[in-house]
Amino acid sequence: MFDETARDSCVDGTKFCDLLRSRGIHCGIKVDTGIVDLAGFPGEGTTQGLDGLGKRCAEYYALGCRFAKWRAVLKIDTANGCPSAAAITANAHGLARYGSICQANGLVPIIEPEILIDGDHTIETCADVSERVFAAVQAELLSNHLLMEGLLLKPNMVTPGSDCKTRATPQEIAWMTVRTLSRTMVPALPGVTFLSGGQSEE
Repeated sequence: MFDETARDSCVDGTKFCDLLRSRGIHCGIKVDTGIVDLAGFPGEGTTQGLDGLGKRCAEYYALGCRFAKWRAVLKIDTANGCPSAAAITANAHGLARYGSICQANGLVPIIEPEILIDGDHTIETCADVSERVFAAVQAELLSNHLLMEGLLLKPNMVTPGSDCKTRATPQEIAWMTVRTLSRTMVPALPGVTFLSGGQSEE
């Protein structure tokens, strides 16, 4: 949900979050404020929104929210060296700081390192980049003292780029994705909620 929805009320005056919670549904909120260019690294970005995040999270908790999300976006462009080590580090650190602030205010953070499907890269290239990104995110989560049992991961699946001529089967995507996560994330992680990336359910 977005900020405006968290403050909404039903016709009878019942707070929207309270109504949903009465039906066993927990409300969440997107807390990042968007992606900006990463200075010195053309074509790469980093997510902003850490300023004042603690105060906002405390307010969202009081409104009834119980989880939050923050999206960090990286792209694969091997010709231009993307994602750079700087972009990976900046985004992994931002995700960890956001997650730590959320947990300090009672919200479950959804950690979303998204590697875009755009490009002609192979599934092997995506696996290599995903492994580097997920490992960096995991290291930052641990160094920022996040409770691993108190967060969810929302990563991309490991797929070939949308313009890659060599397509992958669902079985290959599943294998590469599970292998990459097994190599990079600790077993204490309670759940992975994949973003669709424009894929079908199959």
